Amino acid sequence: MIKIYDTMTRSLRDFIPLEEGKVKMYVCGPTVYNYIHIGNARSTVAFDTIRRYFEYRGYEVNYISNFTDVDDKIIKTANEAGISTKELSDKFIAAFMEDTAKLGVKPATKNPRVINYMDEIIAFVATLVDKGFAYESQGDVYFRVEKSENYAKLANKTLSDLEIGASGRTDDETARKENPVDFALWKSAKDGEVSWDSPWGAGRPGWHIECSVMATEILGDTIDIHGGGADLEFPHHTNEIAQSEAKTGKTFANYWMHNGFVNVDNEKMSKSLGNFVTVHDMLQTVDGQVIRFFLATQQYRKPVNFTEKALHDAEVNLKYLKNAYQQPVQETVDSDDFETFKSQFVAAMDDDFNTANGITVLFDLAKWINSGHYTAIIKEAFAEMLAVFGIIFEEGEQDVLDEDIEALIAERQEARANKDFARADAIRDQLAEQGIKLLDTKDGVRWTRD
Repeated sequence: MIKIYDTMTRSLRDFIPLEEGKVKMYVCGPTVYNYIHIGNARSTVAFDTIRRYFEYRGYEVNYISNFTDVDDKIIKTANEAGISTKELSDKFIAAFMEDTAKLGVKPATKNPRVINYMDEIIAFVATLVDKGFAYESQGDVYFRVEKSENYAKLANKTLSDLEIGASGRTDDETARKENPVDFALWKSAKDGEVSWDSPWGAGRPGWHIECSVMATEILGDTIDIHGGGADLEFPHHTNEIAQSEAKTGKTFANYWMHNGFVNVDNEKMSKSLGNFVTVHDMLQTVDGQVIRFFLATQQYRKPVNFTEKALHDAEVNLKYLKNAYQQPVQETVDSDDFETFKSQFVAAMDDDFNTANGITVLFDLAKWINSGHYTAIIKEAFAEMLAVFGIIFEEGEQDVLDEDIEALIAERQEARANKDFARADAIRDQLAEQGIKLLDTKDGVRWTRD
């Protein structure tokens, strides 16, 4: 049985879906005002891997990941560029789809955009006002945090601690609130900002309300899994829970999952440190599968340290798996050991999607394959395991090259039989120049690519 570390309970829990054989999964997506950075990619890749593993285990996954296309940063960037917020968002949504496709990320079942759910957002906020969980103040609408049961439990915080921390605030917005920790559901329009009409005047949604609305509209009042980066535990996911459960009276999500951060050379990534790395730029010089494989080398909850050496190691290790996958198949082999590898792979991934241990199993399997244990059935099963990590090796051109290699090996064997060792050595050297290593075994000649 799959076990998930649930942030809400701080414990490893058996995964029991709302509906047998199906998973309702919502993952917070990017704010689309720029190309995604390697930290965004970590979250995207981590939850794509989790989704893929659920599918590997036979689940049908309804995977929803949003685009935040109404936001202060979007408005500011669009104004500076002299274009509309929609034009800016459209550009970077297209870039996101293109860049993540190169990382082997499957398209979501649906990628909802905030601007397409404005009527539903306004209705959601109005319901909270009607139920007394929210109030209007000078065109803004705020959520009454003190009415939320166990507020901030997800982030392991208490309301009293938050109130003490906010007690010294003196800004204009705080003056409009009943309580300094209350958060915005609707913001009144300012000059030069995109806005929508509402019962409280022209304005736009607060950040937190959008995900609650899109998740419940698409997946229902209660979902199986809600995920995102660890930085979203508070306040974003905390506020999602408060407003969603206030409206519906039901548990918003049964499991909360959060991925770890990405450091760059052991330092937190930030523009001020000059170590801000966008995926779009990286893809100009690095294969997307290598970036993806690097991000998968650590279990999703642990931090990942991005270095040139780590990226190089990922490239070498990925090539090793590719070489094993492209080994020529045999008619029959003893497959008992292969079933053991499959069981080990499932055990590793069932344990809160431990990709590091899962990849270790793949390397052990590759070594076993390279020693001569490979059939078409094993190759297909190996491909299914690799696909969990977004690794899909193309056939086609490589198959023709394989045939050339096999022909050269046969010629070398014939030369050796005729004691033409000079020709045999020349063929070995020719193959070595192409990165092909020959292994003389009791079962014949095996070969691998460097």
